[in-house]
Amino acid sequence: MNSDDRLTKMIEQYQNLVFSVCIKLTQDYFTAEDLTQETFLSAYRHLEQFDGANEKAWLCRIASNKCIDYMRQAERRSLPAEEEMLNLQPSKEGLPETSYLQKTVFTELKRKCGNLSPPYDRVATMYFVEEKSAAEIATLMKMKLKTVQTQIYRARALLRKQYGKG
Repeated sequence: MNSDDRLTKMIEQYQNLVFSVCIKLTQDYFTAEDLTQETFLSAYRHLEQFDGANEKAWLCRIASNKCIDYMRQAERRSLPAEEEMLNLQPSKEGLPETSYLQKTVFTELKRKCGNLSPPYDRVATMYFVEEKSAAEIATLMKMKLKTVQTQIYRARALLRKQYGKG
């Protein structure tokens, strides 16, 4: 069976499964459609390297990786926009109410960082309150940089949930 026939068979057999994986991970119908197509394109490109052992698991793994990559890219695209908006706001330094609000926000952030479960509480406090870089935290805590970056990412998500509830 040639590659085209093999791909056609995979699409017919696993299209709904791959789409359901994508929709579950992205929560967006149109994005899931695109990622389903990308999954099958990637499978087609790498069909020669695939040993044929378990097509279902292989396709689901490709789909989940595509979704994870998409979500990481979407987050990277959204972060600079927030920073740009902060830079556009006029400076209000020196005003008493601004100083008070900054202290209040800072105190609240510190409290919420302390409420996180370990190890996220320490990492969040060092990163968001003490404004240490991920590399500095890794050195201080004698951990791998990638581990610290992952913990910062998760701590940020937990803080967003806390602020969303408040």
